[in-house]
Amino acid sequence: MVTTPRLGLLGHWWRLLQRWGRRWRAARGDPTAIPDGLWEHVRQALPWLPAMEPSEELRLRALCAAFLMRKQFSGAHGLRVNDHMALLVAIQACLPLRHRGLSALAWYDDFVGIVLHPADVIAPRRLRDEAGVIHEYDEELAGEAMQGGPILLSWPRVLGHTAHGGVTAPSGAEAVGHNLVIHEFAHAIDMHGKALGQAPDGCPLLPADMLRPDPTAARLRWRAVLHAALDEHRRRVALHERFGAPAPWLDAYGATSPAEFFAVACEAYSVDRARLAVEHPDLTAQLDAFFAHPQRSASQ
Repeated sequence: MVTTPRLGLLGHWWRLLQRWGRRWRAARGDPTAIPDGLWEHVRQALPWLPAMEPSEELRLRALCAAFLMRKQFSGAHGLRVNDHMALLVAIQACLPLRHRGLSALAWYDDFVGIVLHPADVIAPRRLRDEAGVIHEYDEELAGEAMQGGPILLSWPRVLGHTAHGGVTAPSGAEAVGHNLVIHEFAHAIDMHGKALGQAPDGCPLLPADMLRPDPTAARLRWRAVLHAALDEHRRRVALHERFGAPAPWLDAYGATSPAEFFAVACEAYSVDRARLAVEHPDLTAQLDAFFAHPQRSASQ
């Protein structure tokens, strides 16, 4: 009679200890904090992920565990976010960082919130043109990264659906190497460390190993390579739109600004690095160094 509630209380405290133990392991980047079944189920939902050695996938899993402990997911307009959805976003957000390890999560430290929407977001815009005239309009967004957060993502687009409900490819990996999650998190990397209100410009803070031996020269080279690749991309987009030449492999949206080009390049790099290396070898070499890809010495 007396032992039943006591055993129930012990069971309650044991479950709490287990839960906090998982949290502690996750915060330290322990891959076992993510249950095997959940990891495999979400991993299979992303067939476009590049082939990885077991040790490489383990590093990605550790990154995801720590990432999920640092971020807060919420759903808009009644969308309920479950573990599968959160992990699906985490794997894609952490994929470019897998060679740099846990320290690279600092690139995402400027924000906590990630908001998933059940459809594209309609955002009111207010723009003053060069003549001083104010224009107000609504913009349909698949995703948006704001300085200080949160990051907004349209859940159907995360799954690879188009604005009209069609499906382009599993979980956002299109023929052009498009990936909404990686695109928006690349903007977060670009904004990291910049002053409040300073617009992203495609030139993120470079990691220390890229700055040696001459930080100024390293930054100038990054900017020069990025803008040369952007100019070439704009040329290819113009040839396609004006003269019917083949469409460039990279998303044409990247031609709109250096910041968008950096984000487009990061998503393409993460989805199909080899193809980007054919299209933009110098840019790929810079991204290899930035993300500490093991093939960077061969690429430079």
